[in-house]
Amino acid sequence: MLASKAVGRDAATKKYDILSALMTYALAREKHTQKLILRLMSLITTRYNWQRDELSMGQKEIAKLWSVDERTVKRELAKLKSKGWLEVKRAGARGRVTLYRINLDIVLKETQGEWEKIGPDFVLRLTEIIAPTAQNVHKTNIVPFSTAKQIRPNDDGSIWSSASVFMYDQDSTTYVAWLQQLQEAGRDGGCLTLMAPTKFHATYVETHLLSEILRAVNHVDPTIRTIRVNV
Repeated sequence: MLASKAVGRDAATKKYDILSALMTYALAREKHTQKLILRLMSLITTRYNWQRDELSMGQKEIAKLWSVDERTVKRELAKLKSKGWLEVKRAGARGRVTLYRINLDIVLKETQGEWEKIGPDFVLRLTEIIAPTAQNVHKTNIVPFSTAKQIRPNDDGSIWSSASVFMYDQDSTTYVAWLQQLQEAGRDGGCLTLMAPTKFHATYVETHLLSEILRAVNHVDPTIRTIRVNV
């Protein structure tokens, strides 16, 4: 699992941030999705064991919590499982309820488009949950939410394309995950401006990768002194 568990010193903040991400995502959706997410949040806040990363609760108990019948519980749990948000950790058997776990990787990936509505500080905190530091990304080769193929960039002679080749050769995993989506937007004296696809992406790059980008750009053109990342 890419996302760290909500345990340890900052556990309370992580839990609130995950719930805030779910809440903001729900408020931007239609009423049926809102109700589904509200029901998931009720399971998280009342019965989720963060230390064990599991939910142990029978359908009869869930029905009582949700004020619905068990048929509705089965239907809603099926929806959460089909989204990948809820996974079966241990199948139920006679005298034993099914154990579930929340797939935080998928939950955070699905909700990240709404994070900036809460604020840049929230974006940074959630970024730390999915990828504590860029250094850890390099060490473990774990890169959040990247499905792009590793294709070496083409050097067309521009500053950014030449720097991109340099960065790809240095660390192709990080390049594919965070850097290949950036585009050169222009140069103003010693400042090179890059465009990112989302505010979240720009914030992550500015926080964790700006020094590496500047080093690569200086390898191509030493007169560049600053890098700006816009959306």
